[in-house]
Amino acid sequence: MGGPLVLEGGGERLYFVHFDKLRVSLEGVLQDDGNTTIITTIASERITQKQSLILGLIVLTFYAYYRTTFYDIHQFGSARNFSHIVYQEALRNQSNHSIDIQSVPKNMTYETLTLNSYSQHNASNTATIITTLSTSSSSQALSSISTSLNLKQSSEVPLLETEIVVNTRKSVSVVSNDYARAIYEAGHTVPIPEKCPDFGKEMDLVIIIMSAPTHVEARTAIRQTWGHFGQRRDISILFMLGATLDSKVEKVLEQEQRIYGDIIRGKFLDSYSNLTLKTISILEWVDSYCSKVKFVLKTDDDMFINVPRLLAFINRHGKDKSVIFGRLARRWKPIRNKKSKYYVSQTQFKQPVFPDFTTGPAYLLSSDIVRKLYDAALDQTYLKLEDVFMTGIVAHKLGIKRVQANEFLNKRIAYSLCNIQHGISIHMVKYSEQFDLWKKLLDGKSKCK
Repeated sequence: MGGPLVLEGGGERLYFVHFDKLRVSLEGVLQDDGNTTIITTIASERITQKQSLILGLIVLTFYAYYRTTFYDIHQFGSARNFSHIVYQEALRNQSNHSIDIQSVPKNMTYETLTLNSYSQHNASNTATIITTLSTSSSSQALSSISTSLNLKQSSEVPLLETEIVVNTRKSVSVVSNDYARAIYEAGHTVPIPEKCPDFGKEMDLVIIIMSAPTHVEARTAIRQTWGHFGQRRDISILFMLGATLDSKVEKVLEQEQRIYGDIIRGKFLDSYSNLTLKTISILEWVDSYCSKVKFVLKTDDDMFINVPRLLAFINRHGKDKSVIFGRLARRWKPIRNKKSKYYVSQTQFKQPVFPDFTTGPAYLLSSDIVRKLYDAALDQTYLKLEDVFMTGIVAHKLGIKRVQANEFLNKRIAYSLCNIQHGISIHMVKYSEQFDLWKKLLDGKSKCK
């Protein structure tokens, strides 16, 4: 052997012994006469060889330790990020759903959220998992996985089975049979109280439209058609949105808000599963900023509202109290199929039939019940079916009347002049159809009796 013995590891070369002058000869003679074995070994420079071997073993030991430690650290890092990878993949697989979870409002100053997934409270009765996004490090859960979620990297949508809440102050333990209070965060990041002067004392009606962050066209169509009535002193027409994790969508919303100033932002992640939180947020806003208004209409951004007809209805029922008007759904049964979008577990609601409720596309509340509904809703087992939850279960518990009003169509109908003129609410209206209906509404005044 000539030249140095070299070990390479981690990009470094380790020269630890030189064998230029080392001569080693080894002769082995093996003899076996059945009783004895003779081994003869001849070695030169024995002491140098031993020292070299010892030094080599020491270096190899440190090298092995280094490689093992590096592997463990790398493996730990991979495991740590694995849940985020799975989460992102699940999001991509559900991209065809209308659930929109995209950016956090600008005035929420934090940059990252902690994602805590909580296990099912009762696997036999529960199919949904409610996830809470929080800036707090304190949380209590039966089972949880915490992952750092970078807002700038997430622009996808969640699994349909996952109910997601933005909680900007505290982290809470959430399972499917929790009260709404456990997952609802009070307050609004964009409250716009100026839209209800003097708490609505001189106003007959506030219309709050539940909209998704990406539904810019739907909001634009409403503003350019029946939303014009919001310029009246006795009416306010506003949109209710939650948070979005998409920074691009957030920038569009901020620009939209600067132009129109008619968007309320609640402290929840905007998704289908959080519609109940959105409704609770509407009630809180009315109670906080518009408590003296006479009536509140909750509706959606795919609705056409005949505002003159609605005002005429309010004038006829101006003295009615503790009431919800709308299209009444009677004796509807909970869907127990876990694969259904409308699945309700036995834990969430035990009875075989829901209390009568007014369907969600549009319903009218007398303002005297707003605070009662808000308080009672927070102490009720959370259910993502917002109309069943609010106008059925909670209203029934409070003894609030639910009244069938035939003018609330809440469905897609033939767009005849008389249908449009006589109805208050028409459902499943597309962007271009808003303008057609608006024109027919104006023309119909002189052509339909």
